[in-house]
Amino acid sequence: MRSTSRTRRTVALTASGIAAAALIAGCGSSGGSSPPSSSPSAPAAGVTMQTAQDPKLGTIVTDSAGFTLYRFDQDRNSPSESYCNGSCATIWPPEHADGNVTVKGVDSKLVGTVTRDDGTRQITLDGWPAYRYSPDTKPGDTKGQGIGGTWFALTPSGGRAGAASGTTPMPGNPVPGNPTPGTPGY
Repeated sequence: MRSTSRTRRTVALTASGIAAAALIAGCGSSGGSSPPSSSPSAPAAGVTMQTAQDPKLGTIVTDSAGFTLYRFDQDRNSPSESYCNGSCATIWPPEHADGNVTVKGVDSKLVGTVTRDDGTRQITLDGWPAYRYSPDTKPGDTKGQGIGGTWFALTPSGGRAGAASGTTPMPGNPVPGNPTPGTPGY
């Protein structure tokens, strides 16, 4: 009986590790060939984009609950296009908009939407699609900042917060044109 429990536990841990690796590897894939994504966050009827002060990053943009909004440098802003679909959108849920977007400290002329591969609408700031980072578990977290050299907290103008500071490489997410010597997978 004891070895059966241990075997089940080993199988469960192995499956969890494989699933996590697949999710991480999905970030950075191009959007055109990805299957429709299903975001864990349901589209909101109305969304607020507001500014907040971060001690390290300066003025950043958050949602109405105070969660940091990010941009993905592999997306496009002119015209707007999201390349984070499928498993990537599980880790980086798009900030959906199915109604009015209220702004506080953000120029409303810079706010728009883009239609994603799955047909949902995502909020944009200066054309950049906006995302949350699922490991940010409380308002004010910025754990997604600099991941893979492609994910940055949004500034009120749609720029990259703290872009001059160092970045954290994301395993399995090579950054074209920005290799990090000595890092596996680059």
